[in-house]
Amino acid sequence: MNREFAFLSAPRCTATSKRSRERCKAPALRGCAVCRFHGARGGGPKGPRNGNYRHGLHTRETTEEYRRLLELLRPRGLEP
Repeated sequence: MNREFAFLSAPRCTATSKRSRERCKAPALRGCAVCRFHGARGGGPKGPRNGNYRHGLHTRETTEEYRRLLELLRPRGLEP
């Protein structure tokens, strides 16, 4: 049975091994340069859905809110 499967002709992952300096031989995902093992599918979920989420103090939303608050509290000099 000599079938040609799609993953056999797919482009290969561009990641290289630190130890052997060889390229990964897994097929790269469509539209990406690396395979699923090397980060082609993004990262973990954002916010409380992530298992490492603790309290939300350093999230993007709170940082933006803190910057807006500092902008309001910052003393303005007399403009010429």
